Amino acid sequence: MPAYLARVRSGCFICGLLNGNPDYFHHVVYRDEVAVVFLNKYPAVRGHLLVAPIEHREHVADDVTAVDYLDMQAVLYQSAKAQTNVVPSERLYVLSLGSQQGNRHVHWHLVPTPPGLPYEDQQLALLDAARGYVEVPEAEQAGLADAIRQAMV
Repeated sequence: MPAYLARVRSGCFICGLLNGNPDYFHHVVYRDEVAVVFLNKYPAVRGHLLVAPIEHREHVADDVTAVDYLDMQAVLYQSAKAQTNVVPSERLYVLSLGSQQGNRHVHWHLVPTPPGLPYEDQQLALLDAARGYVEVPEAEQAGLADAIRQAMV
C-alpha cells in the first residue's frame, strides 16, 4: 500500500497515460475527443475498466457542463455494453472513485461482478483494497482489451 500511495500522489496516471508516458501504460480500449477507456492495471476482477475524460477534470459535477457529463455517460454506457458482452457478469458496478489526495483526475470504474460470486464477496467487499487485486497476464489483458474494443464498434 505505501508504494501505491506514493505512485497515485506523484502525478496524474490518466494524464500520464494520455501523454504516452510508459510508466503509466494501460491497455486502452477506446479513445476519442471526449473520453478514454482502458483496463485497470490493478483490477478488482478480470475486465475491470476505467473511463475518464480526456481533459483533466477533478470533480464529477463541478468541473463539467451538463452536456460534457452526458457525453461522458454515453461513452460509459457504450463501454459497459461492450464489456458485459465480453466479460460474463452477474451485475455491473459503475462508480466514480478518486480523491483530492490521490487519483484526482475524475474517472469511473466499471466492475463486472463474476457470476456466482458469493453475496458477502460482492458490493463494497469486492472493491476492498485489503483484498489486493487480480493479476491478469499481459497477453490476456491485451486480448481482453481487443475483444472489448471490437464489441464497441
